Amino acid sequence: MGRRGRVTREDVARAAGTSTAVVSYVLNEGSRPISPATREKVLRAMEEVGYRPNGIARALASGSTRTLGLVVPELGNQFFAALANALEAEASRHGLVLLLGDSAESVDRERSLVETFSARQVDGLIYVGVGAHDAVEIATSARIPVVVLDRVADDERAASVVIDNVEGAAGATRHLLEHGRRDVGAILGPSEVPTSLARFFGWRKAFEEAGLRPDDRFLQWAPFSKEGGYRAGLSLLGAEVVPDALFVASEDQALGLLCAAAELGVSVPGSLAVVSFDGTEASRYSVPPLTTVAPRFDEIARRTIDLLRAAPDAAPRAETCAADLVLRSSCGCQWPAGAPDRAGPPDSTEHPAPSDDERSHL
Repeated sequence: MGRRGRVTREDVARAAGTSTAVVSYVLNEGSRPISPATREKVLRAMEEVGYRPNGIARALASGSTRTLGLVVPELGNQFFAALANALEAEASRHGLVLLLGDSAESVDRERSLVETFSARQVDGLIYVGVGAHDAVEIATSARIPVVVLDRVADDERAASVVIDNVEGAAGATRHLLEHGRRDVGAILGPSEVPTSLARFFGWRKAFEEAGLRPDDRFLQWAPFSKEGGYRAGLSLLGAEVVPDALFVASEDQALGLLCAAAELGVSVPGSLAVVSFDGTEASRYSVPPLTTVAPRFDEIARRTIDLLRAAPDAAPRAETCAADLVLRSSCGCQWPAGAPDRAGPPDSTEHPAPSDDERSHL
């Protein structure tokens, strides 16, 4: 046995009656020609002595760690949790391990996580940032493939996968206008975040298409959080003039808004129709259940992993994924308890309802 009871390659070599070099050739799978009989003898010896290959050493030899790093702003947010779950499942399908880092919405912690993943020589980095993409340069400079999610990458060496935020927001707002609501306001994320601005443009686009003008008194910029939605809701619904509908830029904000509406005695959807963005399964269980623009998490995950597995000399590219408008009762649609969701592209309500299993194939 080796030091501290660890089984070493020397132990395997003795059991197999070969040199340690031969054991290394077998472990490195093809670095040198080994006869089938010798290979079988070494593998049998490994099993007999209980040898487990050193993953780090094998990674150094092969140039691949079979690991990916994922940085997200907040795992407590249902959207990021659902995204991480889809990415982990897709990575696992390709024999890859996903290392998860929660930046707690701190730019400094983002940089620290990316530096740590780079030092561990991950094969790729998936990055969802809270601000500017300074941390991405750490990875791209180390020649680590990077895919930025939720917004287009600033670094031309990084690829990106984004949701069609403009059309998703326009479709949600359009749906509220189709319900006959005219004072349709919006609760958006921080104004400096590109995702927030894109959803703002989508909100305005729906009014322009309808030949209407939005009332900026019904517009609030707030943190992407339940507290942010709650505070914005209190401000909008407690004012002298109030909206009759709200497009809300995130599920967490919408849940906070529903809490504010309940406290103020505002009936949803009677007095206030609501449609949110970034919907997950949690939207089904709010009171009332939320109509929401739901990202196709499986498609986002598939495209992300495919980009990271592309040939090293492949040019980074930006890809856009569609989302589905999932109809429940917060907007005024009929959705009795136990009924399946109805879903379709944000500009249509004509599509049949998908089951939970079918949603990933939309």
